[in-house]
This record gives sequence, structure tokens and C-alpha cells, in this order.
Amino acid sequence: MGKITQVMDRYKITYETWNKIAGIYQDKFMDYDLYDNTYDIFCELLKDQATVLELACGPGNITKYLLTKRPDLQILATDFAPNMIELAKQNNPSANFQLLDCRSIDELSHSFDAILCGFCLPYLSLEDCDKLIADSFQLLNKGGLLYLSAIEGDYTKSGFETGGTGDQCYVYYHSEKAMIEQMNKYGFEVLSSIKKKYRKGEEIDTHLILIGQKP
Repeated sequence: MGKITQVMDRYKITYETWNKIAGIYQDKFMDYDLYDNTYDIFCELLKDQATVLELACGPGNITKYLLTKRPDLQILATDFAPNMIELAKQNNPSANFQLLDCRSIDELSHSFDAILCGFCLPYLSLEDCDKLIADSFQLLNKGGLLYLSAIEGDYTKSGFETGGTGDQCYVYYHSEKAMIEQMNKYGFEVLSSIKKKYRKGEEIDTHLILIGQKP
């Protein structure tokens, strides 16, 4: 099996899992507050009436938090799973939603003041992560913000993981050093680097949150 076919199969299985477990994810994370202070930092940096592109919005949990803190924001929230989008619409009737694979944001024709990508990077390869950062720089207005979060770890240990439902996702690990280098390479200034401990069963992952700005 060729490398391209392997990657496509990883994304296909991951997509099917997220679309299938949309309701379960909503029940678990809709009011989860571990990352709220990082969203607060993001909100405080945004200008009034800022336009925000949210990637991998899931059931709209982050969208809802942002609009609670900053109802003036103009948010376009996107996800590649139709079931996630339907839940997000129900949870955020005032926001705008679009079915979109974050690997294809270069197809969007308008710019934004900020892009927020909450825990999509664990499902993106190093190459796709690199492209996402490059595309984000091009889509952002001057002074625009980029929020990224990932699971910190050794990239070579990436692989399929099975959740409580028995469904699988291919999970990629990213290092703080590599992500900052990618952001710097495309012109971003990293404003914040925050780490959170997340318990996953008997294990504890380190979640990395980076906020960068386009000069």
C-alpha cells in the first residue's frame, strides 16, 4: 500500500468515527472547561466585531463559549463531519456554519481577523499541519490571530487509537518546537504557548495551545 493511500485511509477512518460519535462527543465536551482560559486570552486579543474562522468546530462547544464571552464576534464555524455541523447549528443558532475540511481552507475566498483550530491538529499529519499554517497566514488580515492546539509528543509514535466506543482514529503527536518553527517559518509571531494536562483513562496527555499573530 502506497503512502498516499495509507494517509487517505487514515483520514477516512477518522472521519467516519467523528461523524458517528458526534452526539457522544457533544455529551462529554459541550461544557468542558479545561481550555476556557486559553479562549479568554484569544478573545481579549480580538478587536471589536472581529471575523473569526473556526476549524473543526465539532458540536459547537468552543463556538458557544466564544459567543458567550464576545457576542460581537462574527464567526464562521466549520467541520468536515455533517453530524457535527448539525449539532453545532442547534447549539449556536446565531452563528454561521459551513461543511469544510480544514485541509481545504485555501479554497475560501475571503479573509478573517482570526482563525481558531481547536484540537484538529491531532488528526493532521505534519505535512497537512504545515499547509494549514501556511494557508492560515494567507487568509488572515494584518494583525490576525491564529489559535492552534495539539497533543504534544513524539511524532513517530503517531498511530491508530481506539476510544471507548470501539471506534478508531489516527492520532498524530506534535512537538512544541516543531510547531513554533512552522509558525515562524510562515511569518507568525508566537504570543502564547500554554500546556494543559489531560487525563485519558489511566494516561495523562500534554495538550499544547499556541496563539500566534500575523504582523
